[in-house]
Amino acid sequence: MYRFFLKRLLGFLGAFVAIILLSPLFIVVTVWLHFANKGAGAFFHQTRIGKGEKPFKVYKFKSMTDERDENGNLLPDAQRLTKAGKFVRSTSIDELPQFFNILKGDMAFIGPRPLPPVYLPYYNEHEAHRHDVRPGISGWAQVNGRKNITWDHKLECDVYYVEHLTLWLDIKIFFMTIYKVFKRESVGVETSGNVSLYDVRGVQRPEYVKNDK
Repeated sequence: MYRFFLKRLLGFLGAFVAIILLSPLFIVVTVWLHFANKGAGAFFHQTRIGKGEKPFKVYKFKSMTDERDENGNLLPDAQRLTKAGKFVRSTSIDELPQFFNILKGDMAFIGPRPLPPVYLPYYNEHEAHRHDVRPGISGWAQVNGRKNITWDHKLECDVYYVEHLTLWLDIKIFFMTIYKVFKRESVGVETSGNVSLYDVRGVQRPEYVKNDK
């Protein structure tokens, strides 16, 4: 009942209420990032893979400018990341626009984090089960190390969640997420220097994955 009906219903209602209550924060952050990003806008979207391996557009607050060098290439992440961008990332405020993804049915509050479609050919059969449920804003991997665990461990955590999905596990992850966000534990600024699934599986990393913010 929870997995196939209540989880979606509760997610929709929760996202709807959260958007209303947090609307002043949305407005303030949108205006702040509009100026901090030097006209590059306050939002960005990128294609990710959801339930049933269906692609969708995930929404986030934009934390980088679109500044380029004399050859028209984007400057390195570290040079484009603004102070405002560092703040919204370190506090996970950049994830809030994904509430609209929850309303649309693309995502849930809790589930495996959605990854770009270029990763699809490199999951093994077991890891592909991460797409049996809607992806989430937070998940079992995020509260068990996030960037401090290997990619193989992250994917194993995703499949563990799918196989053990219950209301009580979602409640546990929800409160663990709140705790880690307030402590800023394992919540740091990710740049293209971090190890990705491409690095550990010997696949060339596409440029758009490096510069997704």
